[in-house]
Amino acid sequence: MTKQKQKFYTVWVGRVPGVYHTWEECKEQVFQFEGAVYKSFRTLAEAESAFQKVSEDFIGNEKSSISKDFSQVSNPPEENTICVDGAWNTRTNAMEYQGVMFPQMKRIFHAGPFPTGTNNIAEFLAIVHALTYCKTHPEISIIYSDSNTAITWVKNKKAKTKIAVTNSNTTIISIVKRAEDWLLKNIYTTKINKWETSEWGENPADFGRK
Repeated sequence: MTKQKQKFYTVWVGRVPGVYHTWEECKEQVFQFEGAVYKSFRTLAEAESAFQKVSEDFIGNEKSSISKDFSQVSNPPEENTICVDGAWNTRTNAMEYQGVMFPQMKRIFHAGPFPTGTNNIAEFLAIVHALTYCKTHPEISIIYSDSNTAITWVKNKKAKTKIAVTNSNTTIISIVKRAEDWLLKNIYTTKINKWETSEWGENPADFGRK
């Protein structure tokens, strides 16, 4: 059996910001903490160095994943657009999502972590959140998501999730219902396009915690 490599976690916003050596320690600082901001790193030195800087330099700014020379791509992504992505932790069931401006790589919104959810729900809510943002920023005409499922849910104005309603996920179910209601009541002209990972590299909004 291959031994899993250790990761180190930088918490910029949490109960006690700092650098932690295990996910369990990190989770105590960020789980169910509204607006928590954190990220994993491969080495302790990287995590400690990141803690001395602002989170925006690392979250939603995966420079290595978008280092492709887009001038060599026949159909590159449009600029002045929003890239969205969601993350779901299979161990804790926690879910979150964010939106990042491309190519500026500036995070414009983040929500979570929520105690329960799914990756598809996170991706769905990220697109809807971006659509509400574009309502007040009409200069942004395109939202990119790498989730075909979430894009379909948004176009159908319905999140076809199979998640069972429990006492622990009433909050996220309520948020999904509000998102569906917004889609039903609002007209938008913003395009929702697929981020072509195979051609363009990792989604700029990726959390980088794989």
